[in-house]
Amino acid sequence: MRVLGADNAHMGGLGVGGMVAQVAALDFPDVFTALTLVGTRAVAPGPVDDDLPDHDANVMAALFSRPSPDWADRTAVVAHAAESAPLLHNDPDQAGRLAGRIWDRTPSKAPAGHMANQRATVFARLDCAPRWREHLGEIRMPTLVVHGRLDPFFPVGNGRALAAEIPGARLLILDDMGTGLPEQASGEVAAAMLDL
Repeated sequence: MRVLGADNAHMGGLGVGGMVAQVAALDFPDVFTALTLVGTRAVAPGPVDDDLPDHDANVMAALFSRPSPDWADRTAVVAHAAESAPLLHNDPDQAGRLAGRIWDRTPSKAPAGHMANQRATVFARLDCAPRWREHLGEIRMPTLVVHGRLDPFFPVGNGRALAAEIPGARLLILDDMGTGLPEQASGEVAAAMLDL
């Protein structure tokens, strides 16, 4: 925030970025004025707590049994993302555009680098100790938890748990949302963020 020349900000994170946002809110409570968590959960990648729903096994099997694209070919990677999107209840066109943006900002041109960035597999190797879930009750900033009812990766029970564990958090469940925030919901989510 100092580098950006700001004293504070509303912080948001989606998926694993939502995990990072939770830790940042706990570590730097005076830097952030509000928190928005989208399609995420209160535990690190890896084994999930017994009270939280894990990834939908059938969807994960279908997703990861698909042949991989040529990770050195931008067009193939974009097409693969678009074709995989319905499994995650996401819009194929939006998923393809996002895959293209991820491809374009990936500094390494090595196929393994593109695969890691597209699948976000880098995060599965992070050491996320100590656990932060037990400290969520310490978050005192206004918080919005946005979750898709159709999310098979982090099922909606994860969003409900986050909202229950962060004092005063508001839960916004979007009926037509899967793992990605649909463009058509951006106005509703922005309004809810501004209401915090």
